[in-house]
Amino acid sequence: MSLPDPATPGKPVSRLGLYIPFALLGLFIVALSVGWFWARGQVVARMDRSVEGLKRAGYQIEWKDRRLSGYPFRLNVTVTDVAVREPSGWGLQAPRLEGQAFLHAPTQWVIAAPGGLSFERPAAGAVQVGGKLIRASLSHLSDRPPNISFEGVGLTFIPAAGAQPFALSAAERVEIHLRKGPDDEGGLWISVKQGRAQLAGLLGRIAADQPVSITWDGRLSHISALTGRDWPAAVRAWTAAGGRMRVRPGGLTAGAAVVGVTSGDLGVGADGRVSGALELSLRQAPRALNALGQSGTIPAEAAAAAAIVATARQGSGEVARATLTFQAGETTLGPVALAPSPQVYTPN
Repeated sequence: MSLPDPATPGKPVSRLGLYIPFALLGLFIVALSVGWFWARGQVVARMDRSVEGLKRAGYQIEWKDRRLSGYPFRLNVTVTDVAVREPSGWGLQAPRLEGQAFLHAPTQWVIAAPGGLSFERPAAGAVQVGGKLIRASLSHLSDRPPNISFEGVGLTFIPAAGAQPFALSAAERVEIHLRKGPDDEGGLWISVKQGRAQLAGLLGRIAADQPVSITWDGRLSHISALTGRDWPAAVRAWTAAGGRMRVRPGGLTAGAAVVGVTSGDLGVGADGRVSGALELSLRQAPRALNALGQSGTIPAEAAAAAAIVATARQGSGEVARATLTFQAGETTLGPVALAPSPQVYTPN
């Protein structure tokens, strides 16, 4: 009886194919970790440099605590008890601000204020803002201007003790967008939907407890010149470069009263006040102008004279066409001087 031949040993099975995916995964995790911590350091460094630059320009910036998180795919920055104040008197405070960017797009940020915020008005005091949603986005940082958007839903506005009233007490939605346009132009778009006016204020008198809506669409020329150590310096530099705002159709609806802006061209004079003109369509203009006089916003005699002008220019549907002119520091409706022009900044 013969024995079977022993089996010929085969080649040893390589397990390299089993280890390669794990090795690649490990390398990916290491690279991702290194990239995230590098990006985290860049965010901290750039944030600190920006703050130091603003402080040298006269801004006051403070916060209690700053925390970065979001590993591995996001960059989250949370700061608490934030207070920012610029030299001309405008300021912003928030108990908590949360910023987020994806690791693959570290220059595109979304910022939220989950605990609300307050803004300070020069000489008029602070206004506390609360709401269901308060957030902003910032991107294209190398552009002039960068892309900036603000969105608020279910907002409330409460003036601080001793502060002057604010025009609105609430709004269902507020949006503000600033975008770069062609030929060194910037677009500014503002929308307020389903606003509620302060009953004791001017808008409250005009709206008669009805919703208030606002739309503003402006195009700013020479937008790259709008820069300086503070707001007045930036506006003066922009004006010196020939900066103007071209206004597109928009307006204000307060109850049955409507102030429509069909076109306009605005600038800022050396006194810091608006100059230029707006072409208006006015519905129920006499009522609105009388409310201006009753509230003391403009002299009662001027309000009455302007109401007569508006009545004389009314066509069908109680709509009057008129030009609102800002010149030599005065606001005029047709031939009637109403009040000083709106002030963009206070000259030093």
